[in-house]
Amino acid sequence: MNLHDVNRGVHKHKKRKRVGRGGGSGHGKTSGRGHKGQGQLAGWSAPPIFEGGASPLIRRIPKRGFHNQWERIVVVVNVGDLDASFASGEAVTAESLKAKNLAKGQYDELKILGNGELTKKLKISAHRFSASALEKIKQAGGEAIVLPGKAPVIKGQKKQARDTKSAAQPGAEPTPSKPPRAKKTQS
Repeated sequence: MNLHDVNRGVHKHKKRKRVGRGGGSGHGKTSGRGHKGQGQLAGWSAPPIFEGGASPLIRRIPKRGFHNQWERIVVVVNVGDLDASFASGEAVTAESLKAKNLAKGQYDELKILGNGELTKKLKISAHRFSASALEKIKQAGGEAIVLPGKAPVIKGQKKQARDTKSAAQPGAEPTPSKPPRAKKTQS
């Protein structure tokens, strides 16, 4: 490669493609859209999965499973990693784990697993502990603190809160519900 080849084909101010300006331009007559068919019409563009009328790949392949949008993301850390990263008597929290790159990214719950050996006395705060991890923490003379997780969404909670709010005000009557609709009778 030579120095003059570096920017070959790279233009800072590229001229726009002027279509329909005569056959000599190479983009005249049909303006690069070809003859007949849907693609010649103004305003039509193929969807990204369009394969020229063939059955698209997205429709040919079988579909399995689903994505649970309420799934809780759980990050796991082994006691062996805690033993290697923390000094005896230190407090292990979500912030300290993030600082030492043991719990990366966003997550809903932190779980401590019992893989490896724990020789140091640590005060560990997490949402969940495996049975073997709890046993190893107690054997080393440490402490396991269970953190509360996300509060579950209870159906109809807003309605209950509104009723209790109106009942808490002295002299206020609860909001009456709608009266039942009268049935039409044929005469």
